[in-house]
Amino acid sequence: MTVRVLLPLPLRALAHVEGEVELNVEGGVTQRSVLDALESLYPMLRGTIRDHVTHERRAFVRFFACEQDLSHEPPDAPLPEEVAAGDEPFLIVGAIAGG
Repeated sequence: MTVRVLLPLPLRALAHVEGEVELNVEGGVTQRSVLDALESLYPMLRGTIRDHVTHERRAFVRFFACEQDLSHEPPDAPLPEEVAAGDEPFLIVGAIAGG
């Protein structure tokens, strides 16, 4: 399946891409399978979105799809059908903190 991923500008610059990235994802379309495919195609992104060892999402990174925050969903939960079909992108967003 071809999945569309939209990265935040700093990660697009690091990966040397513009706009959306299209990934071929084998098997079920989950956060894990999408991020595995992304890091395989763009190894310079390893460790920027999720921890090198635990593969847990970094604290200031959020995942969205179909207007839903999927950041706290299990990594192997299926992503919405619209994402799996390529109709909607999987968004990786850098969170902003401050006070």
